[in-house]
Amino acid sequence: MKPYNKSLKQNARALRSNMTDAELLLWQRVRRKQIHGLQFYRQKPLLTYIVDFYCPKAKLVIELDGGQHYEPQQQEQDQERDKQLEKLGLKILRFTNKEVFEQFDSVMEVIWEACSPFNP
Repeated sequence: MKPYNKSLKQNARALRSNMTDAELLLWQRVRRKQIHGLQFYRQKPLLTYIVDFYCPKAKLVIELDGGQHYEPQQQEQDQERDKQLEKLGLKILRFTNKEVFEQFDSVMEVIWEACSPFNP
């Protein structure tokens, strides 16, 4: 199990109860081992962060970015977060909410390909 700050568990539960429309749409396609039989978790604490989606076997994190992620300060924070998660050997995929809504098949193809080497 990857390290995480245990104080984030309650926050993660709250986020799972209040997912964005983009998160809900993606969750419908990655849950219940629909991608290569791999288990995904949503709003998963890792280190001092809560990632949107996490697949431990594929060592994959998926982040869906809303409008606030276009701000320079938030972009810097996201880059630092990605670096810290990559140090754990994780691959990070980032998609905008707009991409999820307007290019859903392409988003799913990228996720499918990122998980392909881990097909059981």
